[in-house]
Amino acid sequence: MFVGKPIIGIAGGIGSGKSFVARIFGEMGCLVLDADEQVKQAYKTPQVKQTLRKWWGNLIFGPDGEIDRAAVARKVFTRPDELRRLEQLLHPLIRQVRQQVMKARAHDPQVLAFVLDAPLLFEAELNKECDAVVFVEAPVELRVQRVGQARGWQAAELESREKLQMPLDNKRRMSDHVVDNAASADQVRAQVREVLSRIFAGLTPKTGLG
Repeated sequence: MFVGKPIIGIAGGIGSGKSFVARIFGEMGCLVLDADEQVKQAYKTPQVKQTLRKWWGNLIFGPDGEIDRAAVARKVFTRPDELRRLEQLLHPLIRQVRQQVMKARAHDPQVLAFVLDAPLLFEAELNKECDAVVFVEAPVELRVQRVGQARGWQAAELESREKLQMPLDNKRRMSDHVVDNAASADQVRAQVREVLSRIFAGLTPKTGLG
């Protein structure tokens, strides 16, 4: 709870539609804190640029002098030690920005709750900052289809990347609410509305809602 406003975390598999569910929370009066956008901003800071150039040289920079996130991803994808080092650099900066935003909007009557849209909510232990965690569920076939359309990935790419993360069964079990994102947009909105009402009522059933 941040000055009376609940903090809601979003978790789920790659391609499950976490950001879509987060946007629906936003439509309903929550302030969405997009970790991916915060990472983009962190990469633009002189501190991060200088550190990553020292670690990995100029090859991770594009012609415009900005960090090439795809090049960074290739550096850390199969090297957990490098990934941890990168996270230790970025996470404190992102947390500071997140805290500043929440502090600035803590007394805003238009903000019902804060929503953390972070790809690695549990892995980064952001769930410890949350009053409730919502798991976004979708079958693997649908998730493969989504990442194929959005990112050009094949099923093997999705599988290999998810092996580097906490198992989905664990994430689901550790969450407080489940939203089925294989349903229609209207049905998903209805589920999110019900979840939000339950969060404010202090109820945390670990079941799908529809």
